[in-house]
Amino acid sequence: MDDFLLRALLGGIGVALVAGPFGAFVVWRRLAYFGDTLAHSSLLGVALGFLLHINLTLGVIIVCQLLALLLFFSQRQRQLAGDTMLGIFAHGALSLGLVTLAFMPDVRIDLMAYLFGDILAIGNSDLLWIYLGGGGALIALLWLWRPLLAITIHEDLARVEGVPVTRINGLFLALIALTVAVMMKVVGLLLVTSLLIIPAATARRFARNPEMMALLACLFGCASVAGGLYGSFQWDTPTGPSIVVAACILFALSYLVPVKR
Repeated sequence: MDDFLLRALLGGIGVALVAGPFGAFVVWRRLAYFGDTLAHSSLLGVALGFLLHINLTLGVIIVCQLLALLLFFSQRQRQLAGDTMLGIFAHGALSLGLVTLAFMPDVRIDLMAYLFGDILAIGNSDLLWIYLGGGGALIALLWLWRPLLAITIHEDLARVEGVPVTRINGLFLALIALTVAVMMKVVGLLLVTSLLIIPAATARRFARNPEMMALLACLFGCASVAGGLYGSFQWDTPTGPSIVVAACILFALSYLVPVKR
């Protein structure tokens, strides 16, 4: 196997392993639009990276964390609905990123790579970001697993039982932001939420408990990455979208399998 394909496979599997457990909570808590908002803000992080001459992934992480913090505090206001605020932040951050890049005429970037991913261009430094950043996020999620699950099932009951709901929710949003920043290199900012949602949605049909759903989501995500890479190499199609198509095919096929309830 060529080196660039091996790095792409390793990077995609790393992202799928991280996205699986987080995707389970995204599906349970109906946070798909929140993930989209963070993904749209990633382009502003890229612009920040060029502006400050820092690593682009680090710039994306900084912007995603700031936006997650802003979204966390905006949930406390009652004047606008949550999805309205998400829409404002999503399109505002994406447009601000594009405008900022326009003011840097010396910077030449491949917008298609950032919008739809460039997994075949993953380098060793990107693999380091994926496995260190994603691994840290997974460890933190394992630490938060039980209280976060209690909040997901019944927030008021969890609060009565002494679970620090506000702090746990804030930490979870910060971890989602880190995960989105890590995933952007693989499938791009317009497709990043797909690896969070589709494998988890596929796994939900077969899972008997939350832990099993998270594990199956990882497996379906890895299969999507492998299938998408194979299809892209075989038929010369865009790699990021090919991974998403493979995930959608697995989701559709899952409904052909009879499941005992």
